[in-house]
Amino acid sequence: MTDFVFRSDSYARSLSATVTAIGDNGAFELDRTNFYATSGGQPGDTGKAITTDGQIIALSGAIHPDGDKTRILHLPAEGQPPVSLGDVLTLDLDWDRRYALMRMHTALHLLSVVFPFPVTGGSIGEDKGRLDFDMTEVPPDLAALETALNAMVSADHPVTGEWITDAEMAAKPDLIKTMKVKPPMGQGRVRLIRIGDVDLQPCGGTHVARTGEIGPLRIGKIEKKGRENRRVSLHFA
Repeated sequence: MTDFVFRSDSYARSLSATVTAIGDNGAFELDRTNFYATSGGQPGDTGKAITTDGQIIALSGAIHPDGDKTRILHLPAEGQPPVSLGDVLTLDLDWDRRYALMRMHTALHLLSVVFPFPVTGGSIGEDKGRLDFDMTEVPPDLAALETALNAMVSADHPVTGEWITDAEMAAKPDLIKTMKVKPPMGQGRVRLIRIGDVDLQPCGGTHVARTGEIGPLRIGKIEKKGRENRRVSLHFA
């Protein structure tokens, strides 16, 4: 089983790892990784792997093969040199991209606080993100909600991870805000992300250490996506 280092240290920009499996088109698995795999609305990381003899392998992404959330497959860009079982690689993230995704992911958790409705979907981007909510009407004072959102950012709340067992997660369904994305279960335990005293929910993604790192935010367009579904866009201001 791959050690998902990003879950304990989202700031691990570089690390050394060993190739444990090789798939189609040169894609490979490692014994440990700092690359987040596409899941839950957050894109997979990009970057590069460097061999012990200095060859650079550009990585275009990372995925969970066949939906197996215990594994991560690293995807070389077209035309990259192959790796072999047992090779030791240095993994370097495209850090600016990852950090922007971390900031936006944490910001969307805060958005789910000021819009206290069930979440039906979401997407995380480098410049903007969005959440879909099961709400029949848009709240009337969006300016007040944006002010409240930025107040939580400015409060510089700590963002921390903690773990509960799968059984404990099953017994606490009220922690789950998302209606369609299931908590990252199946490994015996589930990680919760706590933001100060304002939010607690299961999440397997990457986050900043404090809300102050997010920076100012702007609530963007709100679109009707069904009888009771509203899509709320969020931007870095």
